[in-house]
Amino acid sequence: MSNKTKGYICAAVAACTYGINPLLTLPLYARGMNADSVLFFRYGFAGLMLLGLMLVMHKPLRLPRRQIPMMIVAAILMALSSLLLFEAYNYMDVGIASTLLFVYPVMVAIINTIFYRERLSAVTISAIAMATAGIMLLYEGDGTATLNITGTALVLLAALSYSIYMVAVNRTSLCKVESMALTFYSVGIGIVVFIAGMAWNGFTPVTGALGWTCVLSLALFPTIISLVTMVIAIHNIGSTPTAILGALEPVTALVIGVCVFGERLSFGACVGIVLVVGSVTMLIAARPAARLVKQFIHSHHFHLLHHNHTAG
Repeated sequence: MSNKTKGYICAAVAACTYGINPLLTLPLYARGMNADSVLFFRYGFAGLMLLGLMLVMHKPLRLPRRQIPMMIVAAILMALSSLLLFEAYNYMDVGIASTLLFVYPVMVAIINTIFYRERLSAVTISAIAMATAGIMLLYEGDGTATLNITGTALVLLAALSYSIYMVAVNRTSLCKVESMALTFYSVGIGIVVFIAGMAWNGFTPVTGALGWTCVLSLALFPTIISLVTMVIAIHNIGSTPTAILGALEPVTALVIGVCVFGERLSFGACVGIVLVVGSVTMLIAARPAARLVKQFIHSHHFHLLHHNHTAG
């Protein structure tokens, strides 16, 4: 398997596992837990799971001293992104929040273009446009839902924090840190942010079998699996393509809603899914197609030269 293929697969896995956040978070809110406490348990158990896994797999834990400052900044950004998104769930429908969060691929593209002179191809721009249109169609309110100003601000700030984290993982010295180690330190340092939040907002414990199931699942799926595969994807295909494949996040949430909660799948949502899958397919197929075209042109040019030389 090539690095590109591995990168695209990991990006899809990262997006799909991150998309189950609302499914596992809302039951905890219904039991009276606040966002800081949910994330404290989520990141805490994720850190313990990762540490055990790394020890079993003999993965290196050492972090070079020169990378520590950037690691701290990146970890705080990641933690803030999670906290802001989870707080936004208290102010608006999770469907709207998931839709607004998808502004982050555009932010990643803009950051890379302005600060790192990354050239956006026509295919990348088209993929972003198609995915954005698809995400907008995935959410259909009941006609009475409105955008809450506080919730909207929280989601946009969450998207910005997530975008900067993705770019940092790809463009700074952190790109040399092993994916599991990077995730471990991101999670470990991030816990400090939630402890500070609990000191301000109070601590709420986990209760019941369902509560513990949700917390442990949050630690495993949208944290360990999602963050590790996202780092692998960024290292192999870059932050912009990885962000675009994040369009699979709200699609995952929609599928869960239909399959688990019996929600209605509208015609608009079906069109949205087609656009999202089309944008992802376009992005993945673009480079192999371009390579085939180049090979064809080169081969055709060679044969034409050979023919002219023979005729001469």
